[in-house]
This record gives sequence, C-alpha cells and structure tokens, in this order.
Amino acid sequence: MKLLAGLVVSLVLALNAMPAGAQSAAAASQSATASAAGNSAGANGDTPGSIPIGTRITAQNWQSYQSFMPDGMVALFQGKYYWKMPADTQIEVGPTIIHSLPANYVAATEKYSSQVSIVELPSGGLNLRGYSGGAPFPNPAEPHKGWKILTDVWYRYIPHLIVDPHGISCGQNSLGNINCGSNQFVGRQLSFNTDPGVPSTIPGAGDKFYTEWFMTLEPENERYNASVVISYADLSKEQDIYAFVPSLRRAQRVASSARCSQYSGTDFTSDEYRYGFNANLTQMKVDFVGDKKILALVDADFPTAEYPAGYDMPLGWPLPSWGKWQVRDVSVISVSKIPSAASGYCYGKRVMYVDKATSATLWLDLYDMQMNYWKFGGFFLKTLEVPGVGPVTSSGAAVEAMWDMQNKHSSIFTDPGLSNPFYVNELAPKEYNDVTRYSTASGLSQIMQ
Repeated sequence: MKLLAGLVVSLVLALNAMPAGAQSAAAASQSATASAAGNSAGANGDTPGSIPIGTRITAQNWQSYQSFMPDGMVALFQGKYYWKMPADTQIEVGPTIIHSLPANYVAATEKYSSQVSIVELPSGGLNLRGYSGGAPFPNPAEPHKGWKILTDVWYRYIPHLIVDPHGISCGQNSLGNINCGSNQFVGRQLSFNTDPGVPSTIPGAGDKFYTEWFMTLEPENERYNASVVISYADLSKEQDIYAFVPSLRRAQRVASSARCSQYSGTDFTSDEYRYGFNANLTQMKVDFVGDKKILALVDADFPTAEYPAGYDMPLGWPLPSWGKWQVRDVSVISVSKIPSAASGYCYGKRVMYVDKATSATLWLDLYDMQMNYWKFGGFFLKTLEVPGVGPVTSSGAAVEAMWDMQNKHSSIFTDPGLSNPFYVNELAPKEYNDVTRYSTASGLSQIMQ
C-alpha cells in the first residue's frame, strides 16, 4: 500500500499544538472483467495508439508525446512553475505488462459485485450497500461512474498484511536543503480479505476495515513517536487516530477532522496519504473526466543509495536505472467535496489518474480553491511476488513524490528505503502477526516496554 513513513513524526509532534487529521486506510480494487481483458491483451509489444517500445522521451522531444502524459507531467516539462523537469530527463518506453489480479479477489468480485448498490444520502453524498469483497464495481458506468471508480480505488487489491521495517522520507526546500528520516509501518486489512488462507474478517476485528501503525526510527530525538489509524467498514464513519507520545508513555486520541493539515516537513495532507486519496468517500463529489493512456513507471527498481543519490535532481525524478516506463490505460476522475462538506477545505479539486488494471492511482494533480495548480504527485510502483497470489503491482511498495508548486517544496517517500526488507503476508516476521499490538490503540502502550 502506501507507506509514507515520515508523516507519523509530525502527526505526533502536532498533538500538543493543533490536532491533525490522519492517514488512512483501506484497500481498493478494480474490475475483474477489465483486468482479464488486459491480461489477454497484455503487451510485450506495441499497442494501438501507443508509443513504440524503445522510444526515449527527453526535454527536447517531449511535446511529441504529451498526449500520453498527465497534465501535471506536461506542466513539469513546460517549465512554467518552480519545479521543472531536469534538462537530462530521459523516459524510456518499455512493454506494457499487466499482472493478473489474484484469483480469489476476482472470484469475490464475480460473487459479490452484483449485490452492491449505491445509497444517495440527504447530505448530497453517496454510500455503499452490500459490499462483501473484491471490486465493488467491475464495470463502472453511469450513473455515478466517477464515484464508482473512486470506490474501486478504495477497495483495490493489496496484500492483507504489509510490513516496512525501515521506510525513508525526505523533504527538500527552495534552498536545496534536504532532510530525511525513517520509520516502521504495519498495514493490516481486517475485513473483506481475499488472500488464500486468511479469514475474510480477522477474529476480533469488529467493524474495523483497515489499520495503519507507524513508529519513528530517525531522527533519534523523535524515536518512538508512533500512531495507529483505524478505518471502518462503514464508509461514513470517520477514522480513529491515536498517537503515542514517548514523554507521556501513553496514547492519546487525535482529531481526524483537520484534513488539510500538512505534516511538518512534508507536502502531504491526510487526504493524499494512500496513493493520492484518503478521504471520506461519503463526502466526495466525483466526476468522470474520461479514459486516457498515460506513461507510468510500474515494475520499478528503486535506488538503494541514500537520497538524493539515484534520483534526477533537483526535482527528484526517477532516473533511467529505475526501469522502463509503460503506457497504461487509466480512468481520469475529478474529486471534490460535496457542498455540505466543503466549508474550510483546502483543495478545489484533485484529478486522479487511476490505472484500469489495478485501480491504483498513478498520478495526482491538486488544485487550490481558485482552481490554480498547487501540487503534482507521482506514484512509482514496485511489483512484488505475493505468496499464493503471484506478482502484484499494487503491493504497497512504492516511491511517492509530491511537488508543491506554490510553496516551492517537495517530498519523497520510499518504501522500502535503501536496501531494507519489505514484507507482505506470511513473509512478514511472526511478531507482526500481533493484531493487538499493531492494530489497536492499546497496542501503542507496548512500544517502550
């Protein structure tokens, strides 16, 4: 999933100042039918309306390929804003490879998706009824097509247990100063599981859907700051967020209402946390913009040296050594708050480029309330082999980058960081199977014992 390791530091440090909204939860998924079609067409060659394999896109020829780019990537190449593509940028196009969605996830989609329906709320928002697993909307169509796609993002397939013992987060300001830290992350899906040998609902989970546990490792003066974020099966229920403060030796509840609070030293708010979207679905107005083919870096190999080594600076863009880019089919959606929930919100809209094969967000454009560009987010994914499942693109391993055009700041999160291990499902050390410790508020009290 999304492992923005450095965010927990500021979440905890903000506890005594202003309650911050938190990270979040939930997996998401995609259409079994669309995936099956993608698998049969799975390219090891050129596809119609695509870019020839072997093409190298540079700062000199990018205009010829801009129709295959998200708007934010085009803006970076145009160089109109503070952050710009480096002069030596090189994007090499490789084959488009679609990994099959897990068989159990596809089976759950086929079994349960016909039972799913949308409930229109008095607030003007929408809610989900009858969801039991898999992709809720394998073939999203009007009415409410955009919201259906976003719901598939929420419930896309990811491994039920993700452990990153040593993720890296780095921030850079306009003076070129770089600050990095590290922390641990444990993500656990408690309901609607489809992994082989895993109960659909973990015993004792109650009405919880997903939990995220964080603990700071570095810098040393912030070590042991930690938090757990709990999301619920009922989409309308707000997350619960608890922070552990080492000086107090106990956990405290943190307000989850300040969704626009940027974490200190980063460019992510709570609502971007999980690969571009981490907000309450029942408060969202979602418009379907259209279908598009875009360049994306999936199946990436991440740098193993300390940032900024391995990145094309000063932007922090992937170097060719990360791997070849693919032309992916995406759904483009525009997400904003419904009027009844929009007061005081920071963003006018977020435009999400959602991979049709996995329902993972590949790119994000954020606009302020005046509809000016604010931030661009790139999500570069690493495919992992999941036991009993096979290769998974939406595995939780990713580099997530956010470039703030207006405040001249950027953030890079690498999970896993450097050459550190990254575990999924039964590959994780047994200690992480402790649901109480890593998925409850009471578990935070065990940190310094």
